[in-house]
Amino acid sequence: MLLSTTPNLEGYVIEEYLGVVSEEAIIATNVVRDIMAGVRDFVGGRSKAYEEKMENSRKLAIEDLKAAANQMGANAIIGVSFDHEAVGAKGSLLMCVATGTAVKVSKK
Repeated sequence: MLLSTTPNLEGYVIEEYLGVVSEEAIIATNVVRDIMAGVRDFVGGRSKAYEEKMENSRKLAIEDLKAAANQMGANAIIGVSFDHEAVGAKGSLLMCVATGTAVKVSKK
């Protein structure tokens, strides 16, 4: 399955637009991670633990997006975008929403 953030794919012709696909992945954080992130917020620096959680949620959303597009008969998704949000009580859950347009493409 080809993925692109652009509205087209170099070297391919879009034969059919199949529709919008959108999938979400929500991952829970934990107390230790929250405490360490709070310390990093206070002293400065990156929170590797949260970065890994966000990366994992993005990967899961992409997998689900590909599966949804595949069920529609697509072999590519164009215009892919991502949105990350903290949800749940006190922002204890990290959510990634992946959206794009499922298409059928062929090589030029």
